[in-house]
Amino acid sequence: MPEFRKDPVTGRWVIIATERAKRPAAFVIEKSTRREGFCPFCAGNESHTPPEVLAYRPQGSQHNSPDWWLRVVPNKFPALVSNEPVKRSGDGMYDRINGMGVHEVVIETPDHNAHVGEMDPHQVEEIIWAYRDRTIEMRKDPRLEYVMIFKNHLREAGASLEHPHSQIIAMPIIPKRVQEELDGAQRYFDYKERCVYCDMISQEKKDGARVVAESEHFIAFLPYASRFPFECWILPKEHDSFFHDIQKNEVVDLAKVLRETMARLKESLDDPPFNWMLHTTPLREGTNAYYHWHMEIIPKLTRQAGFEWGTGFYINPYAPEDACKLLQPGAEVREVG
Repeated sequence: MPEFRKDPVTGRWVIIATERAKRPAAFVIEKSTRREGFCPFCAGNESHTPPEVLAYRPQGSQHNSPDWWLRVVPNKFPALVSNEPVKRSGDGMYDRINGMGVHEVVIETPDHNAHVGEMDPHQVEEIIWAYRDRTIEMRKDPRLEYVMIFKNHLREAGASLEHPHSQIIAMPIIPKRVQEELDGAQRYFDYKERCVYCDMISQEKKDGARVVAESEHFIAFLPYASRFPFECWILPKEHDSFFHDIQKNEVVDLAKVLRETMARLKESLDDPPFNWMLHTTPLREGTNAYYHWHMEIIPKLTRQAGFEWGTGFYINPYAPEDACKLLQPGAEVREVG
């Protein structure tokens, strides 16, 4: 059974999930080539996944049948499990919590070779709707404190299957990295009485040097203190602390900006491995004026080494202003490393 264990020095929680070692190709380093063979996420192979918890399909079609355009299923090798209450305990000086949570996979399309930067915009909208629908459903479970939505693209970014998919993990604690953002945003608000993310948006629109894409409701830019080359954030222009409050016109707009951003990254960097994460206000907190939900997109172009692990600093070989220029159509990108 999985469990959370707390580092007594940093306060960081770690998930010990031994079942994850049963994933395909666990701990095996492979060459960066596309793999051929059976895919459990392709249409027609529904019996090889757990039964769907959500599917967008024609009205009247049967559950777990092939005629879908998006499915959400429990992860077959979950990091957390949901069939028991939250149990906190001590192990001598150490703290732990049983591995209660929910772990689901969003199968984004029946097309095995699709890329979000090339999908029909309506299909990208459906991915966003799935994120919203599942978040709202998980919010009903009082045991859960936070929903983390993320995507790993290609093996170098942690994907064990190539078929386009993302994941949702809901847990009974707030992740340390998210808590650090919440605390930092609260300090900024206490000092200036403004949302730091709203101020970032105003600054980026004024400077213009790091803006990748912009629409009526959303903006995508490379953050001023980018940790990684070509790191990109997408934020709603109007302050909103909860992702799941997104409205229909905003979903349409976000899909356009997300698709455009991913298309630029794919074209400029030759389809790099990447991760994206969606950070939002914890489920049990109320709407607030200081925290602003957002997406973070991180291409996997460099590796953290001893200095980074030892200090917590990041070394980024590309200034975000230069990276933004290189994301423009026709720009040539130098080797990153």
